Amino acid sequence: MKYQQIVFDVDGTLVDTEYAVLHSLQDTIRTLTGRTTPLEELTFALGITGEDALKQLAFPDIPGALSLWIDYLEKYSNSTNVFQGMEETLCALSQKGCGLGVVTSRIRNNFELEFKRFPIRKYFDIIVCADDTTEHKPTAGPLLKYMELSGCGRSQILYVGDSRYDRECARNAGVDFALAGWGSRLKNTDAEYCLSTPAELVSVLLS
Repeated sequence: MKYQQIVFDVDGTLVDTEYAVLHSLQDTIRTLTGRTTPLEELTFALGITGEDALKQLAFPDIPGALSLWIDYLEKYSNSTNVFQGMEETLCALSQKGCGLGVVTSRIRNNFELEFKRFPIRKYFDIIVCADDTTEHKPTAGPLLKYMELSGCGRSQILYVGDSRYDRECARNAGVDFALAGWGSRLKNTDAEYCLSTPAELVSVLLS
């Protein structure tokens, strides 16, 4: 096999959460400031930690704003779903002996609360969340932590993500990157693979 481990981002890669993330952030801003920010002005928050997004919005009380945002995310939980074909792809990769993992910008409590309701949770043995590292995407920190936990080197790992932060994290770590085209806003990005469907990952593994 070309890769020993395929590592996934969560939001926009495994699970379609864009509606929930943007609307819950819009609600958070409205509650704290009274302003209604257009959704298109909030897309910068996709792919980075909630703390980093709120810092860019210059909230004085980041922990309080983050707690409120997580509460609003729960309100929109019914709008989030695993991308079509993802469960079947993960099953096929697992059956071929490929290790599967997650590197996400979510904090662990939020990740586990949201992710446990999806049937794909069982496929992932190694999960690196934002609170597992001091440095976050787009730095190499999260993927370097994954290498430490998995015992795999750079050439043995493929990182699958949808945002420029995912791409830059992979680049900084020296890891190959696959663009999850089914959930990405990026076009013509610098990636080893630009995928249209999750199923294409099986052919990548065997190439």
